[in-house]
Amino acid sequence: MLSRLGALLQEAVGAREPSIDLLEAFVEHWKGITNYYIESTDENTPAKKTDIPWRLKQMLDILVYEEKQQAAAGEAGPCLEYLLQHKILETLCTLGKAEYPPGMRQQVLQFFSKVLAQVQHPLLHYLNVHRPVQKLLRLGGTVPGSLTEKEEVQFTTVLCSKIQQDPALLTYILEGKKTIGRKKASREATAPLREAASVRDKDRPPSKAPDSGTCGAWASSAQLPAETEEPDGPIGESSLITSLIGLCKSKKGRVALKAQENLLLLVRVASQAAATCLVQSSACPAVVERLCQLHQSLPSSLDPADIAAVEGISWRLPSAPSDEASFPGKEALAAFLGWFDYCDHLITEAHSVVSDALAKAVAEKLFVEILQPQLLHVSEQSVLTSTALLTVMLRQLRAPALLREVVAFLLGMDQQPAAPEDSPRTLCAHLIRHCDHLSDEISIATLRLFEELLQKPHEQIVRSLILCHLEGRAYVARGSPEPESYEDTLDLEEDPYFTDSFLDSGFQPSAKPPPAPATNPDGRTAVTEIVNSFLCLVPEEAKTSAFLEETGYDTYVHDAYGLFQECSSRVTPWGWPLAPPPLDPHEPERPFFEGPFLQMLFDRMSRILEQVIGDLMQRIQRVPQFPGKLLLVRRQLMGQVPGEQLDHQTFLQGVVVLEEFCKELAAIAFVKFPPHGPHLHLSKPPEGHV
Repeated sequence: MLSRLGALLQEAVGAREPSIDLLEAFVEHWKGITNYYIESTDENTPAKKTDIPWRLKQMLDILVYEEKQQAAAGEAGPCLEYLLQHKILETLCTLGKAEYPPGMRQQVLQFFSKVLAQVQHPLLHYLNVHRPVQKLLRLGGTVPGSLTEKEEVQFTTVLCSKIQQDPALLTYILEGKKTIGRKKASREATAPLREAASVRDKDRPPSKAPDSGTCGAWASSAQLPAETEEPDGPIGESSLITSLIGLCKSKKGRVALKAQENLLLLVRVASQAAATCLVQSSACPAVVERLCQLHQSLPSSLDPADIAAVEGISWRLPSAPSDEASFPGKEALAAFLGWFDYCDHLITEAHSVVSDALAKAVAEKLFVEILQPQLLHVSEQSVLTSTALLTVMLRQLRAPALLREVVAFLLGMDQQPAAPEDSPRTLCAHLIRHCDHLSDEISIATLRLFEELLQKPHEQIVRSLILCHLEGRAYVARGSPEPESYEDTLDLEEDPYFTDSFLDSGFQPSAKPPPAPATNPDGRTAVTEIVNSFLCLVPEEAKTSAFLEETGYDTYVHDAYGLFQECSSRVTPWGWPLAPPPLDPHEPERPFFEGPFLQMLFDRMSRILEQVIGDLMQRIQRVPQFPGKLLLVRRQLMGQVPGEQLDHQTFLQGVVVLEEFCKELAAIAFVKFPPHGPHLHLSKPPEGHV
């Protein structure tokens, strides 16, 4: 009973004067830290071997305990007011900057992080908090490999988390605030010893609890009056952004990844005002500057083929998969593509204001200022490397805002149809010319770029390259009746390449092409005729698929149908009409120009027909045992027999590939016609088809 009564009395005493005991203990621990700088003469003892870490922990525990004991939530207790009034955080920041004793900066960073994270009372609005926070940010994050990287990234994690909870804090952290008339230069850089001495003289605890009215009035005055605030230096000098970007360069993977996650947390702010503040800061320029620096680090000797083969680069894992072959410049390329993927992710996740600004910055600084001159360079190596790099970047790109900027960069904003006589003034016109370059490597690389571009879900791509030239339907002759049958326009028997010279060559060609599916009796060109128009491009004497129990073009129908479905779903949101608009019979006929892009494709395809099919029948007569060798080459390409060198092997491979190409075109024509689609009952295609 007596012990219980004693406990109750002790609680009663503690309830009556808790602030006096806590404040006295808090000040005593702070005096212990300042006395160290007055009394210590050993400059080599690490901070962690002194009593400073223990005293800082006691001060933190007192602040947290005091807050829990506060009767009214949201009010600052005497210890917290003492910390603010006597600029303890400012002093600690100065001690951390001096790095005395050695490792003091690490201790200060930890204390700041824990105070901001564990004390629930809003602190970052106070001048005597956010000013030392900014100073502390400026101490690190600029030199990769700092010994305090771990503590720095933890500090920025707390700050970004606080900003996410209260976006209004972004203004204080990014811009900083000061009161007009204050002298910054002389008062912000007090020497540790002088600071400690002054604190020792004035920081003795009072004999009784501080007057709550006085403390409350001071706490109110410590917050910045709106009418006396101004930015603490230029907005562009953002210590938080600089610190985060610097930590993103860390060689320690976990530190770099955490810094990237913190920056991602920052750009997700929901407030319009905070997002605008972020755009006005150094955030976008700093992110893009890092991207451009990594691009400049790419070796000029990079092989375009190696660039095109790199896959699986992610900002969370910014290194190429280990199973890929190594090549010179691989690490630099992986670092660049990893940061580009991170920029794409930032733009995807950020507030729309930040997203648009960052996308424009990437387009201006990387695409226009760096890549465009390389794409238009006279050096073939420069054109090849930049085209391959741009293709890989397009493959990674997902952010709608960045895609919009890339489309404007590549295709321009003008969607008016081009005329045949137009000179290539735009980047797009030059790239289309590159598709038909004297260098086959440049042609193939640029065709791959357009292939990647056409797979992106952006209507302007298809409209600018193709549709703007077809919408007027000038390709339809006014007043001329359509032929009853497509076969009426074909006279294959008169083709000089379809001769009887090979009826005894060993092949047994069929009299007609393989039958195609049934047609729709809707008065339009039958799907059978369209399919056969592709299948008949290769003479029967040069076909071999039937001899290996293949069923013709239907081996490609599965892939073609999947591609058609993918394209259909991609264009559905664009609201295209289901049928072409009717022609006006009174409209005068205009010359049809398919546009430079389709013209280039048709020109290349026509040359294929001229260079292979045009003299095919004459060339195969000069190849001894042509049928048997052609079958052997097909089996080699399918992996059915070991490869061996044959005479005319390139020509024989070209014949096989051409037959497969025509079958693939026939399959594409089949699956997309008629508009409502045939009912496909598709079985799994045979394995090993070319």
